[in-house]
Order: sequence, then structure tokens, then C-alpha cells
Amino acid sequence: MQQKNENYWLFDAPVNQAIWHMAIPMILGMSVNIIYNITDTFFIGKLNNTSALAAITLLLPYTTVLMALGNLFGTGGSTLFARLLGTKNFEKAKQAAATSFYLSLFFGLLATIVTLIFNQKIALLLGGDANTSPFVQQYTCYYGIGAPFVVANFTLEQLIRGNGDSIESMIGMVISVMINIILDPILIFTCHLGLKGAAIATIIGNISAVIYYIICITKKEHLLSLSLIKMRFKKQLLTEIFTVGFSALLLDLLLILSSLMFNFYATKYGENVLAGFGISQKIVQIVDLIGMGLYLGVILLIAVAYGSKNFKKLKLIIRQTATYLGIIISLLFVILFFTRHWLMQCFTNQAAVIQIGEVILTVQLCATFFAAGAGLLTGIFQAEGKGLPATVMSITRGCILIPAIMLGNHFFQVYGVIFSLLVAEAIACLTGLILYLFQPMKINQQLSVKSEEI
Repeated sequence: MQQKNENYWLFDAPVNQAIWHMAIPMILGMSVNIIYNITDTFFIGKLNNTSALAAITLLLPYTTVLMALGNLFGTGGSTLFARLLGTKNFEKAKQAAATSFYLSLFFGLLATIVTLIFNQKIALLLGGDANTSPFVQQYTCYYGIGAPFVVANFTLEQLIRGNGDSIESMIGMVISVMINIILDPILIFTCHLGLKGAAIATIIGNISAVIYYIICITKKEHLLSLSLIKMRFKKQLLTEIFTVGFSALLLDLLLILSSLMFNFYATKYGENVLAGFGISQKIVQIVDLIGMGLYLGVILLIAVAYGSKNFKKLKLIIRQTATYLGIIISLLFVILFFTRHWLMQCFTNQAAVIQIGEVILTVQLCATFFAAGAGLLTGIFQAEGKGLPATVMSITRGCILIPAIMLGNHFFQVYGVIFSLLVAEAIACLTGLILYLFQPMKINQQLSVKSEEI
């Protein structure tokens, strides 16, 4: 009975109710992350040091690397877990969860070692100069020490959600963010640690979330398992995890490369442009993360419906999610567009940063429509275990952006760099739509995972 109650939302609930049960906690969790990202930038901005504020923008690729590792095992493991639930193969599902968790810890530890050994070179690679490099090195040193917990946090959150426990998933995100927000001003200002304090606060928040998730999994009879004896290194199981997870990793890595390109070209136009990009990115995350909360929340519903071969329900989930996504993003676009000047003023009083920041924010808001569409389509491919189209989507989103930045900079200077994201997301969304609409029908009627081989 307990297992039936736990998985009611994945198997038996009406589609609309199931979508919002899975999505609302995810959206709320993402919203809390938005608050953290904004307050983190706010506190660092209060240091009245443009170099420190610019360093936060430069650090985005580094923190995204660790998130990408978490998504590799979180996306690959949770979608495989959900598809195995759909086939009622609970033992193999536990093996998939345990293997994903321990792989995340191992690769997080590797990230720690690499960060500590190559800290100075990483700062230079991120685009740091004489002013920003010291701040970048301070942050990466302390953040890197906690890398295993950062990677494990992203992985566990998705595994928990894969079991239908969307509320527990949200609580873990809230715990991480709230501890971070509380510690930020204490460590940054009271303890006079500056950017180092921000990194330490983030790591403590991630450790707290990991502890919470482990307690949730171990305190009761659960379809998830973190037992070492459940860990398997079978070829088919690892292939399923890495095939789907690789598309998530590749997308993140290509976006990191694109972000480095943004940093490189933005730096050419001065710290005002770089700071404007950084502030705009924080604001646009309001739309991006809420949209992600919706389509990431339903990915596991799609995986279970696909695993159980309930294709009528599968199409209904996708159609309803796309409708809700369009409505939510449209409302957020209108609100943020008409308050863009005031929002920029909340972060800085420098007129030059506000002026260019408003332009960047407007263009990035337009890009959110295409980004959400591309994200949903990529999620559908991942949920169905279709690694090839998911990887094609990832390559398209990342590889189109890089030449778009270079060509935009060459022909239109700073405004070409700004508009490159909009162009790239539009092309990626169109590519995903073509892949989804014209994939062979027989592929839609097959399961990519053969549970008996895992």
C-alpha cells in the first residue's frame, strides 16, 4: 500500500493533477533558487567592488560544470529509474538509482582534485584578468572542496523526483537555498570573507540538502536505494545512464563554452557590459528556472508513461505541458519587460550598466520562449531514452550559439553578441520540433530500455 501511495501520481492520477503535483514543487524549488541567485548577487554587489561583481559572471561556467556532472547522473539515472518503474521492474530500478548516486560522488571527488591542482589556470580559462582573477580563485578553491556534495545534490534531487516524491525534492532545494541565504551576509560581511564566504555558504547549503535527501531515502521503505550492494557496473545499465545523461552533460558543457565566449567578447567591451550581462542573467533566470520547473517536473511522468507504453497519456502530458509553459512564460515576459529599468536599478546605480543591461534583458526575455520550447523537446527525448535526438538537440543549442556570437560580434559589435542568444535558441527550438514531428512512428512505439538486459 505504501508503494502504491508513493507512486500514485506517476501511474494513476489524472493527467492535469499529476502535471501540477510534479511541477508545482519543482517550480517553487526553482523560485527559491531564483531568490538565492538574486540575493547572492545583491550581497556581493554591496561590496561596492565592480571586479567582484564581474567575477560572479565569470564563475558561471565553473559552477555549471559541477551542475552538468550532477545532471549527467541525475537525468540519466532518474529517467532510467522511471522507465523501469513503468515496466514494474523495481529491483533493477533500485540498482539504477544506487549506481547513479555513487558515480556522482566519484566524479565530484575528481572535480575537487582538478580544481585544487589547477585553480590558477581555471581562473585564467574563465577569462579572469589582473582585477578579477583573485576573486575567481578565492571562490573556486572553496567551492571546489565541496564539489562532491554539489554533484550529489543535483543527482539525488532528480532521483527523489523520479520516485514521484516531488514535495521532498522541493524541500531539499529549499533547505539548500535558505541556509545559503542566511549564511551569505554572515560570512561575506560579518566574518569579512567576501567572495570566499559566498562559496562556503553555498557548499554548506548543498551538504545540508544531501543529508536531507539521504534521510528521506533511508528512513522508510523506498523504491529508491543508496545501498552499495545495489550498485552495478553492468554494460547495459551504464549505457542507459550515460546515453541519456550525456545529452544533458553535453548541453551544459556546450553552454559553458558559449558562456566563456560571452565572457571573452563582453570583456572586450568593458566591465560595464560584463556586469550588465551578469545582472540580466540573474533576472532572466526568473523565467528560465520557472519554465524549467514545469517541464523538468513532468519529464518523469513522460518516462513512466513511455515505459508502460501508455502513448495516449504520453501525448496528453506533452500537449498540456506545452500549453501551460506558453501561458506562464508570456505572463512573466510582460511583467519583467515593463519593470526592467527598476529591476536593473535594484542591483546597481551605475547608469552605463543600467543602460546596456536593459537592452540585454529585453533580448534575453525574448529568447526564453524558444529556450523553453527547446528544453521541453530535449526533456521528452531524454524521458523516452532517445539519446541520439537528445544529443542532437544539445549539440544544436550549443554549437549554433558559438558561431552566432562570433558572427554577431564581427558584423554588429556588442549588439551582435547580445542578439546571438536569441538567434541560437530559435534555431534550436525549430530543430527540436522537426525531430519530434518527423521521427519514424515505429520509434515512438518501442521502448529504448530492455529491462531484462540491465
